[in-house]
Amino acid sequence: MASRHRTDVLIIGSGAAGLAAALHLAETTRVTVVSKDAVSGGATNWAQGGVAAVTNPDDSFEAHIADTVAAGSGLCNPEVVRFTVTRAPAAIEHVVSLGLEFDRQGEALHLTREGGHSHRRVLHVADATGAAIARTLSQRAVEHPNIDIMSGRVAIDIMTGRKLGELPNRVVGAYVYDNQTNAVEVFEARFVVLATGGASKVYVYTSNPDGATGDGIAMAWRAGCRVANMEFNQFHPTCLYHPEAARQPGKGTFLISEAVRGEGGQLLLADGSRFMERFDPRGELASRDIVARAIDHEMKRLGAQCVYLDISHKRSDFIETHFPTILSRCLGLGIDMRREPIPVVPAAHYTCGGVVVDLASRTDIPALYAVGETAYTGLHGANRLASNSLLECLVFAQAAARDIARRLRIEGHTPSTPPDWDESRVSDSDEQVVLAHNWTELRRFMWDYVGIVRTNKRLERAQRRIDLLRQEIHDYYARHRLSADLIELRNLVHVAELIVRSAAMRKESRGLHYTLDYPRGAANPTPSILYPAADPLDVIQPLAAPPRRARRNAANTAAS
Repeated sequence: MASRHRTDVLIIGSGAAGLAAALHLAETTRVTVVSKDAVSGGATNWAQGGVAAVTNPDDSFEAHIADTVAAGSGLCNPEVVRFTVTRAPAAIEHVVSLGLEFDRQGEALHLTREGGHSHRRVLHVADATGAAIARTLSQRAVEHPNIDIMSGRVAIDIMTGRKLGELPNRVVGAYVYDNQTNAVEVFEARFVVLATGGASKVYVYTSNPDGATGDGIAMAWRAGCRVANMEFNQFHPTCLYHPEAARQPGKGTFLISEAVRGEGGQLLLADGSRFMERFDPRGELASRDIVARAIDHEMKRLGAQCVYLDISHKRSDFIETHFPTILSRCLGLGIDMRREPIPVVPAAHYTCGGVVVDLASRTDIPALYAVGETAYTGLHGANRLASNSLLECLVFAQAAARDIARRLRIEGHTPSTPPDWDESRVSDSDEQVVLAHNWTELRRFMWDYVGIVRTNKRLERAQRRIDLLRQEIHDYYARHRLSADLIELRNLVHVAELIVRSAAMRKESRGLHYTLDYPRGAANPTPSILYPAADPLDVIQPLAAPPRRARRNAANTAAS
């Protein structure tokens, strides 16, 4: 019999969004957090820049709103932008109350400036703000008596009343794979929060850790949620270019913070000449999409493997104080940024689209919420303003927690019980090479065909390859016992298709989506929303007896 767990609120993911939501909820209810890695092992831990918030009298909400909307290239939801920006001070106050100490200059907070911002408004902890936030939240979560943290687990799929053939439709729990026991566990829950991060691992070069495989987005899509703006994948312009830069387990290519450019860093070609002013009057302080395309253009024009980011004109003590993590990592690779430029390249960094949610983080399925990079709130539009991501995590985690707490008080609903996972008709695989090959192929053609610059022909090529891979992965999933790699690969191929379909819908270039076939923007931009099938074939379990209503479908059916 499968191991079973019961909780009021199940949170899948232990980054800033997931742990912030858990800490808000734990004041009134029991919460279970499941995590792939050790708590605080997600993408939050590697975020260097900081949290954008208006804390200086010289700044204003209106200026922060205007900068966010400008970066979003006409696709931000104005109501969501104002909601987020005006709640930023309260979100900051909450993490400070938990023990987080932002850098100060005397008595005042030290604020840095990043690309796209008109003011210094980014609160930070040196150049390791994400690690400081993750550490603070995880310490408080581990200490809290109402929070159970279960690590080393990968969510497979969420369960809903619809999948059980019951109405009304709502979340009833999730199936979760335990990496230690290689067994599938059943989690029964009245509410589920998806906080699994983004999907940048769909690309071969990424700044994200290994877990950024779009799990929450894929699970919500298979369950029947709308997904929006998946074509807008942010490529961070400046990731370290070095053979050893991405060889630490669990990490992507090491990111050189936006704040380096914000503090005067200059982008150079190999001959020492600057080039950004040819692309944007703001130069190095242009938004990330513009800087990434400019670097990509220069690399392709010159056949160069990288460009260079130089801040060596600043005092050594300034660099040592503001960028100790970056300096240490570069020194470990023989690069002294105090005296020489850093070789950099763009890499996939952030998923601006995701599961459609409202201002309370509610998805289309009752009792299912999505927060952080998993969600599409409407804040980022066609491009995310630097350091708005951690802000979004904190603001919408609080919004979700408040709504769930309210509903727990007024609702007496007891969810149905998901059936045990059935592996009686699957076998162990002796062809792990299939997974490795498919994983590599998927990420490579996504980089080549659906990367920084796209065309209709490239998207068509990508879709044809996705069609083949999806069927192979589906067949493999249906016949063999699960592994973490298989679960993630299944999610990645679904997310890849969502990205390609969204990109094909957008007959224009806007923000992070640039296509040579439609180089100009449209007059009336709208989000690209994908609607799931009316009755998606989603018999979660491989070759298991389908639950109730779904028995009419072929026994070998799984979402693909």
